[in-house]
Amino acid sequence: MRKNSKVTQREHTSEHVTESVADLLAHEAPLDYKNSSLNVGGVPGKKIVLEPPENDGRPAWNSKLQYILAQVGFSVGLGNVWRFPYLCQKNGGGAYLVPYFILLILIGVPLFFLELAVGQKIRRGSIGVWNYVCPHLGGIGVSSLMVCGFVGLYYNVIIGWSIFYFFQSFQYPLPWAECPIRRNGSLAIVEPECEKSSATTYFWYRQTLNTTSTIADSGGLNVKMTLSLLVAWIIVCLAVIRGIASSGKVMYFSSLFPYVVLFCFLVRGLLLKGAVDGIAHMFTPKLEKMLEPQVWREAATQVFFALGLGFGGVIAFSSYNKIDNNCHFDAVLVSFINFFTSILATLVVFAVLGFKANLMNEKCVIENGEKILGYLNSNVLSHDLIPPHVNFSQLSTVDYAEIYGVIKTVKEGSFAELSLDPCVLEDELNKSVQGTGLAFIAFTEAMTHFPASPFWSVMFFFMLINLGLGSMIGTMTGITTPVLDTYKVHKELFTVCCCIIAFFCGLLFVQRSGNYFVTMFDDYSAGLPLTIVVILENVSVAWIYGTKRLRSVSRATLPGHWPCASPSLWWPCFLSPSSSSPAIST
Repeated sequence: MRKNSKVTQREHTSEHVTESVADLLAHEAPLDYKNSSLNVGGVPGKKIVLEPPENDGRPAWNSKLQYILAQVGFSVGLGNVWRFPYLCQKNGGGAYLVPYFILLILIGVPLFFLELAVGQKIRRGSIGVWNYVCPHLGGIGVSSLMVCGFVGLYYNVIIGWSIFYFFQSFQYPLPWAECPIRRNGSLAIVEPECEKSSATTYFWYRQTLNTTSTIADSGGLNVKMTLSLLVAWIIVCLAVIRGIASSGKVMYFSSLFPYVVLFCFLVRGLLLKGAVDGIAHMFTPKLEKMLEPQVWREAATQVFFALGLGFGGVIAFSSYNKIDNNCHFDAVLVSFINFFTSILATLVVFAVLGFKANLMNEKCVIENGEKILGYLNSNVLSHDLIPPHVNFSQLSTVDYAEIYGVIKTVKEGSFAELSLDPCVLEDELNKSVQGTGLAFIAFTEAMTHFPASPFWSVMFFFMLINLGLGSMIGTMTGITTPVLDTYKVHKELFTVCCCIIAFFCGLLFVQRSGNYFVTMFDDYSAGLPLTIVVILENVSVAWIYGTKRLRSVSRATLPGHWPCASPSLWWPCFLSPSSSSPAIST
């Protein structure tokens, strides 16, 4: 290397070097890796430490609070409300919290810290970060961007559904409170399909989605859902059009408002009859479940998705931080806020579902009590089978259980012909619901029994809109930031174009068969790709960059160069002199 080169001059001066990687490589001779300290197996020499300038014109967060709220808004989403409670119920109740918390500490916090650290130090989006570590790793960032695109397409459809329900909630009674009446001349009958299921189920599948019977039958566009999707994309576009200058302000409301609603629902839910039954059922530990590998796998997956790892949104948000920000504290804080939110949402969900289970169980007792009265009046059953203290006008669940047990014992041979249900509260509580089934069917049905039900419905769906909006802002930032860092394009124009293209692509999900595609994308578009992305991120930093250098991030002394750690293991990074670009910080 020449003595008068800009890089060697850096060793004898305190001036910051601000030349780009391309400019430096255009004027310098190839770096001697064998004699450089960048070669971990070579002879130690003088290090090349070229720190990126902080006043490089990159936007920055107005405050630390704004940044934390952005990360919380991105990581806390709809999954905390409708997936975590379901997994908790499915995998052992309170016992599920043990593997989840262990894996949060062992997997979630370290990986979250990794993304915060690389984004904050290199100050670029996902593509720029991994290109910077090694030019051959840029595909990791491209993969993150593509996953953000796929997830954003169907995730905003769910926000559109919530917007539709939000506006429908300004009615009394709520439109899904009762089955519609069909008139046949002078005769008025209840819609048969609705009567067989429930009013909320019928409203969801027939009046909201108007879904087709198969995915092969598209059924054309659903106009109501198309307009809702358009409104959703307009809101997202306005929130991200100016980057963090606009999205940061939106986060003050969209990140904090859901907590206000959750606390309100928790207080209201605890006052409902049967709420304690739901919470007790939720947190009754089934310790034997902890021995099943499936429980640990699902806990790891939930930790992974809950923190938004692999999407690039975490990296993008942290890239607007100061280089010396304490990202270790941020990783721990955001991770535990996410965990606390999941617990809070679980309490709310099962308080409401416990109330709903009690209502359904009482309804079951009344219906089957009427059946038994009919059998008594028609002499199918003897009055001697009924205990003298039983009052059918006020039949309790305990009395019904006693009658049911007696009849089942006496009529053992012909009991099935009576078509009596056991009406056990535990069976109602064990009916697992998740995703759209929880938000748009089970929860909405419970809210119809609340006093002032329209108010609670408005609050609930406004909360869902804000939860979804916070995650969508992070997802869109994971798309726009890498592109804006790589290409000199107009930020506002590019953002608007992205939202317009996404809206037209999203029309796939607002056909009458769109619900099938939402389910398909939710199941397959993110799970495996994000797992691979996070594994590659871990390998890139642990083996290519090196864990010793990464540890210095917690002391805010991370070296300014991001070299490939070992030429013998990672030879593609050293194929040519141009491959040395990650070793020099811009």
